[in-house]
Amino acid sequence: MKSFEEERLRAEYTPKAKTGLDEAIKLDRKAKRGPTILAFVLGTIGALVLGVGMCLAMQVIGSGTPAVVLGVIIGIVGIATVGANYPIYTRFLKAQKEKYGSAILLALKQDE
Repeated sequence: MKSFEEERLRAEYTPKAKTGLDEAIKLDRKAKRGPTILAFVLGTIGALVLGVGMCLAMQVIGSGTPAVVLGVIIGIVGIATVGANYPIYTRFLKAQKEKYGSAILLALKQDE
C-alpha cells in the first residue's frame, strides 16, 4: 500500500501533459499583466505628484503665496491622475480581453 507521502512525491515529480486549460490560464495572466502594471505605475506617479502639491501648498517646500498656488495646481493634477487611473485600467483591460479572448476560448475548447 502506497503511503500518502509517496503518492504526493510521485505526483510532484511526474511530468505533466500540457492541457488547454494551462494555456488558457497562461494567456489570461498575460492579458491582465499589462493593465495591472500600468495601474500601479500611474497610481504611484499620481500619488507622488499629489504629495508634492501638498508639500508646496502647506509650505513644507517653498514659502509665500506663489508656492501655495502652485501647490494647489500640482495637487489637482495629482488628484486627476489618481482619479483617471481606474477608468484607464478598465479600458486597457477590456482591450486586452478582446485581444486574447478568442485565443483563450480556443485553448479551452481543446480540452473538450
